[in-house]
Amino acid sequence: MKVPGKEGMLASFFTYNDNYPSTPWNEIDIEILGRYTDDIQFNIITSGPTNHVSNKFVDFNPSIDYHVYGFEWTPDYVAWFIDSVEVYRQTGNHVAMLTQAQKVMMNMWISSAAGWVGTWNDAFLPAFAYYDWVSYASYTPQAGSVGTGNNFTPQWRDDFNSWDQSRWDKASHTFNGNNCDFIYDNAVFQDGKLILCLTNETSTGYFDNNAPVVLWARHEGNNFRLYFSEEIEKESAETAANYSHSNFTFTNPVLQSDRRTVILGASATPSASAPSMTVQNIRDVWSSPNSMAIQLVSEIESAPLTLPVKINVGGNAYKDYLADQVWSERVEYGRLGGQSSYFSGVTISGTSDPEVFRSELFDFCEYKIRVPNGRYMVTLQMAENYFSSSNKRVMNFVVEGNQILTNLDIYSRVGFRAIYQKAAVVDVADGIIDIHAQGVIDNPLLNGLSIIPLTNEVSESTVQNDVPQQFISMANYPNPFNNSTTITFTLSKDDYLTLKVYDTPGRIVNTKVLGQYMKGESKVSWIAKNDRGLSLPSGVYYYVIEGFHHSSAQKFLYLK
Repeated sequence: MKVPGKEGMLASFFTYNDNYPSTPWNEIDIEILGRYTDDIQFNIITSGPTNHVSNKFVDFNPSIDYHVYGFEWTPDYVAWFIDSVEVYRQTGNHVAMLTQAQKVMMNMWISSAAGWVGTWNDAFLPAFAYYDWVSYASYTPQAGSVGTGNNFTPQWRDDFNSWDQSRWDKASHTFNGNNCDFIYDNAVFQDGKLILCLTNETSTGYFDNNAPVVLWARHEGNNFRLYFSEEIEKESAETAANYSHSNFTFTNPVLQSDRRTVILGASATPSASAPSMTVQNIRDVWSSPNSMAIQLVSEIESAPLTLPVKINVGGNAYKDYLADQVWSERVEYGRLGGQSSYFSGVTISGTSDPEVFRSELFDFCEYKIRVPNGRYMVTLQMAENYFSSSNKRVMNFVVEGNQILTNLDIYSRVGFRAIYQKAAVVDVADGIIDIHAQGVIDNPLLNGLSIIPLTNEVSESTVQNDVPQQFISMANYPNPFNNSTTITFTLSKDDYLTLKVYDTPGRIVNTKVLGQYMKGESKVSWIAKNDRGLSLPSGVYYYVIEGFHHSSAQKFLYLK
C-alpha cells in the first residue's frame, strides 16, 4: 500500500473482531500516521481494551512509494513484515488472548487525539490511501508452503481489479474519536487498486480539484523553507520566478524528497516596505494538475538554539537544561507524541543532576532538534524509575538513521533509578537531528538530551555564530599521542567538570570526574585506558568536558 503523508490522520491495514463487547476485543494493526515520514506503527489490542504499541523506524517515506506490509498470527507470536522481511515480533502473554476470529479490514481516518497523530488541517483535503493487493494464508504448522518455517498455506489473493462483494464490504459508519464519516462513495476500485478517499461532504470519491497551498514558511538564515498541503510537481516547484519577497531575492529552489517541502536560497535586498512574500503557479501531481493562484504567505522567523544545548526531556527548565516542548514548525526542538511523568524526590544514582532524571517522556515516537548542518555528539540520558526488574521495558533508538541502541533494558544495564547514557556521533545534512524511539517491550522513555557540536567538523562560520562564551576553548598536547596526553582548557566561570571519552561509534569508553575548577586556564592529563583500567586500542577518539556552565568536544588520535 501507499498512504497519504498528511498530519492529523492515519491509514491502516488490520484484523478485528467486531463482536466486542459480547466477546473479548481482539485486533492486530498496521497503522501509518501521516505526521511521520519514517515510521510504521504496530499494535495488538486485547481486552480492556489494552494496547501493545510499537513504532518501527523505516528508511523510506511510506507516502512516496508502495511497500508490502503484513503479519503472521500464531498461538505463540505475532510477527510483522515490511517488504517480506520480519521487522518486529511480540510473544508476551497477551498473544494468547487473541482467540477470536477476526475480519481483514482497511480504513483511513482523522483522529481527535492530536497528541498521537498531530494536528489536522482541512487544506490537506482530499487525501488518498492506495491498496494494490491483499493476500491471506492460513496457519498450518509443519504443513504449509509459505511464511516462517513454511507454516502457512495460501488461501486467496485479491488484486483489486474489481470489487469482490463476496469478500469485501464497504462501510458506512463512524466511531468515537474519529473526526470523519465512512461512506460507500469513498471506497473506490480503479486501475487495479482499492483507493480509500478522504474528502469533504460535497466532492466525494477519487477526485482532486484543489490546488496546493503553502501551509507555512520559515526563514532560516540564508534559506526559506516552505511546506505545501500536498505533493507538488518538481518543475513548477523549482522555478524561482514563482516565489517573491519584498526584502529578499530567491534563488535555487529545491524540492525535497517528501515532495512537499521546498528550500529557497535567499539574499537580502534592502527595502523600506513591510515584509511581504508571495507564491504562485505551483502545480500538484494530479493527472490533470491543479495550479495555485497567487498566495500571500506569512513567514516564521527562526530563533536558532545556542549550542551546545541540553534538554530536560519530559520536564521543566532546570539549570542549563531547556524545558521540554511539542514539535512544530514554530519551534527549534520538541517531541512528537508521548506523555510525561515525574518521580518527585526519588534518589537517582550516578548523577549530580538527579532532577533531570526524575522527569521523563514515555510512549513517544520521535524527538527533533534544529541545528546547523555539521557533525554532532548526541547523548541520550535515561533512568528506569518505574520497573524494578528486568525484561519489563526494552527499547531501540535510531539517531539520524543509525540504530545506536538495540534491545536496551535499562534495569538490566545499570539497575533501578540509576543513570544510563548513550552517545553517538552523527552528521546532519538537512538541518534537523532526528531521534526515533521504538518500544520493543512496553513504552520507550527518555529523560534528557545533550547536543554538542564537534568543532573540528563544522564550518568556521557555524562556530563563530553559534558557540556561546560558555563553550570551552580547549586543546590537547601531544596529538597524536602515545599512552597519555594533556588537555588544556579555559573556563569563563568556576564550574564542576567531568571528562568523558568516546570512540567513533559513540560509546563512552572512559569517564573521569574532574571536580571543581576555577575560572581561567587549567590542565588535566588523561591516560588511554577504559573505565576498567585496560589499555585502549589505537584510533580516533572524542573527548568531552562538561559542567553546569560549560561544554565542549574535540577529537584526538591515540597511537600505541
